[in-house]
Amino acid sequence: MTITESEILSAKLLIVDDQAVNIALLEQMLRGVGYTRISSTTNPDEVCAMHRRHRYDLILLDLQMPGMDGFQVIEGLKTNAADGYLPVLVITAQPGHKLRALQAGAKDFISKPFDLVEARTRIHNLLEVRLLYKRLENYNDELETKIQERTAELRESEARYRSLTELASDWYWEQDGLGNFTKVSGPVLEMLGIQVEALSEDAPSVQVGWNEAEREELRATIAARQPFLDFVFNRVNADGSARKYRVSGEPMFNQSCRFIGYRGIGVEITTR
Repeated sequence: MTITESEILSAKLLIVDDQAVNIALLEQMLRGVGYTRISSTTNPDEVCAMHRRHRYDLILLDLQMPGMDGFQVIEGLKTNAADGYLPVLVITAQPGHKLRALQAGAKDFISKPFDLVEARTRIHNLLEVRLLYKRLENYNDELETKIQERTAELRESEARYRSLTELASDWYWEQDGLGNFTKVSGPVLEMLGIQVEALSEDAPSVQVGWNEAEREELRATIAARQPFLDFVFNRVNADGSARKYRVSGEPMFNQSCRFIGYRGIGVEITTR
């Protein structure tokens, strides 16, 4: 991820100084090396509103101004919640103000009288960092948007899947990693005539009416984390009537490839 010289020279700059001659000197220097988008003001009260409108890539800020000084301007800029990076380069003739300005949130400083080579270098370096920060910010926003879109697509796909499985089967089911049913749709309780029971090896040992040989076979498949298709198992109800069911299922894994359970469909195939 690199920033081109063209991007740096087309960055938006704001010069804030109560002395018009200082503004003219800085602007002449910047335009002389190719910067094209330069604004200025001698009124520090305007800075925060101007930055909210234009989101400058760098603000060259004089600290010593009548009325509202540069430190107060920095504090005002911090209230702009839309900008997590404070793009301020302070200008001062007071050596003692440099550390205070950095502690207040300024990113760098240049001293009066200007050393033009130093000033150009510091401005260039700060703009490069600022533009990299903006590119990363935009990338994160785009990534978040894509994640939200993908999540919505997955939810829509899951809803369609469940709808289709409900149409093609008597019930849809999901189990957690311990074999406990977490989701069941369809008239499964009425068909089975019991509470839904887990099928894994961790399930309760007493399962009245089920064919234990079939259950052990299904448990072994689940323990091996294997899918199963059209597995048939039988149950004898309390009144002696026989019921037959066919189930299909597949294991589910999270993004870390950790097993989190099974999902599948089932139908009753009892001969009526």
